[in-house]
Amino acid sequence: MEAWILILLFSSCFLGGMAVFLFKNDNKQQLKLILSFSGAYLFAITILHLIPEVYHDGSHSIGMFVLGGFIFQIILEQFSQGIEHGHIHKHPHESLAFPYGIMISLCLHAFLEGMPLVRDPHHQLVYGIGLHHIPAAFALGSVLLQSRVNKNTIIFLLAVFALMTPLGYLFSYELSSGAIADLTAYFDRIMAIVIGIFLHISTTILFESSVDHHFNLKKSIAVIAGIATALLLGL
Repeated sequence: MEAWILILLFSSCFLGGMAVFLFKNDNKQQLKLILSFSGAYLFAITILHLIPEVYHDGSHSIGMFVLGGFIFQIILEQFSQGIEHGHIHKHPHESLAFPYGIMISLCLHAFLEGMPLVRDPHHQLVYGIGLHHIPAAFALGSVLLQSRVNKNTIIFLLAVFALMTPLGYLFSYELSSGAIADLTAYFDRIMAIVIGIFLHISTTILFESSVDHHFNLKKSIAVIAGIATALLLGL
């Protein structure tokens, strides 16, 4: 376990959320490009590394857990409204009640995303998840602002959200080392669930990356760059 991974995961998410106080207009083109890059990167890493590994180490029924993770993410999005994709589906002038469902589902999602990092010897996923959380945290901060949550509370909630992935990584590390002995045998199944979540998140990002599912040039380049980066880091 390396401390810099925890720092990177926390800071990228927290600073991405704090940026909402600096960029309050609708020009979020750079965040959309980051989202497209990270979605393609996560998809490539999942296909190239996570899926082969979990099928190699797990039983033949492991696919059921991958499918379960995919469905679980669909359920989570009924509460999170797709903020983990970096999208805000509320009208900017609409005042909202405090988004308990969004906050809880996002924290659970972020916790689970930290778990595969223990099987990431070359830190490929660390960078992808760090990038992925920048627009997600920005979207969360925007929703909290629309909900008329005061600034100090928003900062606290963003810090809580930013802690979830490092905590997931720590939990997975303890689990894989046998410190949580009763759950060690289920590690591959837990990983398969997370893979299902990654597949849903990454493919949804790619499909939602532009209107009517047509990529513009900049987003096409971002997607290709994300896949190419995953390939290069895997060599």
